[in-house]
Amino acid sequence: MCGIAGWVDFDRDLRREAADVEAMTATMAPRGPDAGDVWITPHAAFGHRRLSVIDPAGGTQPMVAEENGRVLAALTYSGEVYNFRELREDLVQRGHRFRTRSDTEVVLRAYLEWGDAFVERLNGMFAFAIWNAVTEELLLVRDRVGIKPLYYQLLPGGGVLFGSEPKAVLAHPLAGRTVGEAGLRELFSGVKAPGAEVIEGMPELEPGHVLKAGRHGHTVSRYWRLEAHEHEDDLPTTIRTVRELLEDIVSRQIVSDVPLGTMLSGGLDSSTLTALAAIAKRKEGSGRIRSFSVDFAGYLDNFEPDLTHPTPDSPYVHQVAAHVGADHTDIVLGNGEMTDAEIRRRVVHAMDWPVLIAGPGSMDISLYLLFRAIRARSTVAVTGESADELFGGYPWFHHPEYGQPGTLPWSLAHNLGMPTLFGPVATRADVRGHQADQYRQAAALVPRLPGESARDKQFRDCTYFFLTRFMRTLLDRKDRLSMALGLEVRVPFCDHRLQEYVFNTPHAFKTFDGRWKSLLRAAVTDLLPEEVLTRPKSGYPVSNDAAYDQYVREQFGKLIATGDAPVTQLLNPTVVADVRRDITAAGQLTRIEIDMALHINEWLTAYRLDVAV
Repeated sequence: MCGIAGWVDFDRDLRREAADVEAMTATMAPRGPDAGDVWITPHAAFGHRRLSVIDPAGGTQPMVAEENGRVLAALTYSGEVYNFRELREDLVQRGHRFRTRSDTEVVLRAYLEWGDAFVERLNGMFAFAIWNAVTEELLLVRDRVGIKPLYYQLLPGGGVLFGSEPKAVLAHPLAGRTVGEAGLRELFSGVKAPGAEVIEGMPELEPGHVLKAGRHGHTVSRYWRLEAHEHEDDLPTTIRTVRELLEDIVSRQIVSDVPLGTMLSGGLDSSTLTALAAIAKRKEGSGRIRSFSVDFAGYLDNFEPDLTHPTPDSPYVHQVAAHVGADHTDIVLGNGEMTDAEIRRRVVHAMDWPVLIAGPGSMDISLYLLFRAIRARSTVAVTGESADELFGGYPWFHHPEYGQPGTLPWSLAHNLGMPTLFGPVATRADVRGHQADQYRQAAALVPRLPGESARDKQFRDCTYFFLTRFMRTLLDRKDRLSMALGLEVRVPFCDHRLQEYVFNTPHAFKTFDGRWKSLLRAAVTDLLPEEVLTRPKSGYPVSNDAAYDQYVREQFGKLIATGDAPVTQLLNPTVVADVRRDITAAGQLTRIEIDMALHINEWLTAYRLDVAV
């Protein structure tokens, strides 16, 4: 896993602009702590920072393919292609010769063999750029479901700036730095609009899309999307197929030349992956699977069940680890770490702008600390993201009344999170109108089957919304916080083959035994203890330490007292005046509101952004 950056410009000789490309690349050093380099030609400049996972001795980048001393193409690549061995065998049969064992070289050679259509052959998580030195064209590619990020900014004359993260693009002097109303709508709405521009002129390349740019302009095209198909398998066949897919996916995704482990919460999703990884490791004779869990000091002793956390993780974690024979590590976070100012600053810079679903702040910090502890023991981690979105693990799938008609299912809960501090700017930016518009756009894209029952249609809609909006936000958070520490996180439930298959299974199969996620549970019944199979869903553990709330309120009071904090222009002036008079007035604000204010202020300051309100 790596960080990439680059610049294509047909109006200047980039060989004289090496300093700018090096600056862009340097911002990606945390994503690739093992090596870095740049490659520059007159009109294309690529930067790369490497985290060595496959073929550490080879696979250096940017990688160039040559013929008779002439450059054919160059690649800067971030990600993993899990079917690279099969592709490599095919390419060898077609006459290609390889000098490394890396999947990077397979990607480059596949492009030379099959042209732009080669991306349809890739199974994995990736974001990369290819420069065709013969036609002088740039190709930007992002994986099907958006596991790996990629941002770009178009320049006059067909030029492009791009990078794994916005900070890479912003390191270039030509980059724009304005956050307008559209950006504010995206920040405050929590809907993850496809291709949204939080910073004007700097969209994400949408998942499953490619951008092609040359002297005569650019085009963006889609190479993959979820589609509706009649599901012809009966229930036993469907259960067996899900199991076979999971076994194949996990066996591919535990391939690594560096230490790898699973993130284990004791829930159905992570326990499934840990059990399958343990079996695959035994089959290949490579020892026990490592597993890691997170807890807070004193959490179990003081645990009180609530709606989102009906049970603590720890007892189930230990039961699964013992059951599958994992080499397990408990990572216990001290409450003092949650209020460390330097840790908070690092988290803000890792995330760029706030990811508001599930709230910024304490969750981001604890995830960062968890990843830091895992990184001290492992370079690759496997986690269960997307299982709830795919198999129906949220209440909105089963109780539509929990949502708000005409909006994406989670929007109501999101709107209730920050009504006071950001209310006026949210109203000016028409956040609720944006949420409704994004619902309409998403609903229009849901693939349909004729004759579906109302219940099947509702479940399909909900699945599509979560897979194409909600899940991408969770993947962003996971990617930013892990890669800021040089930790690669793999997400087997995001395999596009599994998503295509399960997306089209009927609602009755996913709830056939009267419980949520019936299909997944049935596929792995023989792998896990009964207590884990029947455990109710429990969310990621969150610190309830009162010291954290006190800390963020104090920091907010100090920020407001300065009078010139950039975020102040986005805050409710009445609340700001109240807090300046009496810091205890901050008590009327939610933790999410305060965390967001602190995050946005650090972001605007560090990135030197202008807000157009």
